[in-house]
Amino acid sequence: MPLSTQSQGDDEQYVLVATLDNARNLSNILKAITFKDHAIFTVTPNGLKVTVEDSKCLQANVFIQAEIFQEFTIKEDLVVFQLNLTVLLDCLNIFGGSPIAGAPTALRMCYRGYGYPLTLFLEEGGVVTGCKINTQEPEELIDFEFCSTNVTNKVILQSDSLKEAFSELDMTSEVLQITMSPTQPFFRLSTFGNSGNAHYDYSKDSDMMELFKCTKTQMNRYKMSLLKPSTKALALSCKVSVRTDNRGFLSLQYLVRNDDGQICFVEYYCCPDKDVEEE
Repeated sequence: MPLSTQSQGDDEQYVLVATLDNARNLSNILKAITFKDHAIFTVTPNGLKVTVEDSKCLQANVFIQAEIFQEFTIKEDLVVFQLNLTVLLDCLNIFGGSPIAGAPTALRMCYRGYGYPLTLFLEEGGVVTGCKINTQEPEELIDFEFCSTNVTNKVILQSDSLKEAFSELDMTSEVLQITMSPTQPFFRLSTFGNSGNAHYDYSKDSDMMELFKCTKTQMNRYKMSLLKPSTKALALSCKVSVRTDNRGFLSLQYLVRNDDGQICFVEYYCCPDKDVEEE
């Protein structure tokens, strides 16, 4: 493959080199968090984390393990930069989103360090295209202080079940209310839209419920405008973990399988809506 043999001597100048045989494995997962233009890339020897935030109330992260890349070389313990996510996706799809059968777009991604652009080499059918995307000083990320020791309730659902719930609830509602309880209704999603109040209940013994672990009753509301971007991740995923901590903060973690069957994770953190009184 041309990219794998491309001027290996150039690699000495890079602090990061990562290659993928199929660029769609990166572009598809990044679409799950593309609701703002700018994203922060945090790279460690373990892999790549891409973070997007909105209004200091919502944070979305994509985790791509180093093992998913065909080559993953990092010369520093930590590499962090910010760039325009929309531009990156345009570059990754420069040959079009649907590859020729048996001819996926290969990707080689290189970064020389602070102040330098992110350089992409994309190859399909023997044609190589180079792109340079300017990087920026990364903004400071919000620490939602969401840790497993403070998690009070957790359920794991098959994603198809959650898709069905969202199709039946009234998405004109300004909020989504999530009730989690050791007793009935166990796990309930509620909306309050133009068509009136709607509820969608799951039994803890439901076939769609892979794990049910609730220690106390919690009822929290979250702005629908903040949660809607997460439906992109839901559409790609096969399982979703729903967790709340003792403050009512919400974690939605989606398990996504890429084209090669490898597993990536997308996680959304969302603050509870303090402006709405519980009924």
